[in-house]
Amino acid sequence: MSKKVSVGLCINRLNAGKEKLEVCELLFKSGYYKDANNRAYYSIFNSIRAILSTVPIDFKKHKDVIAYFNQNYVKTEIFPRELGHRISLANAVREDSDYLDSYMINKTETREQIKTAKEVSKYAEKYIRDWLKVNMNLSVDEIDKLLNWN
Repeated sequence: MSKKVSVGLCINRLNAGKEKLEVCELLFKSGYYKDANNRAYYSIFNSIRAILSTVPIDFKKHKDVIAYFNQNYVKTEIFPRELGHRISLANAVREDSDYLDSYMINKTETREQIKTAKEVSKYAEKYIRDWLKVNMNLSVDEIDKLLNWN
């Protein structure tokens, strides 16, 4: 990635996270908990990558994205520490549910994954709104148009 911040990339990643969140809720309502877990995790992952694109920095491995986020945004208390723990749990649940045939997913656990995804999405959007206002000198109306373009 270029060292120059791409507002478009940031917004695309944020919107990808929101889209995956909508899909995971549809999957959950249909009883597809394993797939809903997967989409909830990827909603979280895309939201985190949207935040990191404001630096800009990116990594090839999921664990590196999460580690960097936890080190630079959770440990510094830009985001709540509890959120960092829940993101790590979401990653573990997604890996187990995707790769372990013996993994038994349940409705309650999936509901928690979706709750975490919603919270991360909310925090990411607020962070990016604030970042666009301060660093790109955009008005609230301009930010609203950018974030609702699709």
